[in-house]
Amino acid sequence: MAHVITGICLGETYARCAGVCPVDAIHPGTWRGEPFMVIDPEACIDCDVCVPECPVCAIVSTVEADPGWAKTNAELAPQFKKNPPLTPRPADDPPHKPGHKLVR
Repeated sequence: MAHVITGICLGETYARCAGVCPVDAIHPGTWRGEPFMVIDPEACIDCDVCVPECPVCAIVSTVEADPGWAKTNAELAPQFKKNPPLTPRPADDPPHKPGHKLVR
């Protein structure tokens, strides 16, 4: 079982989640022309520390919560693993996308 980053992250990439991941399971990249983060399901240990770090609630705790995005994370993880980490955005930095709201 692994955590999943959903489409809310697409274009946002606060990257705060990657900074707290104890097993380096979260990686940045570009997907559909926009920045995005993914969780490698083979590396994720379900510790849950990433969830409260996402100020737009883009992370769900189970594959069953969003199977479509779980598949996207699994497919992109091998490619995104090769990318260097991002500098995290401040949690209070306003979202880039219309309709996205800070919730934490």
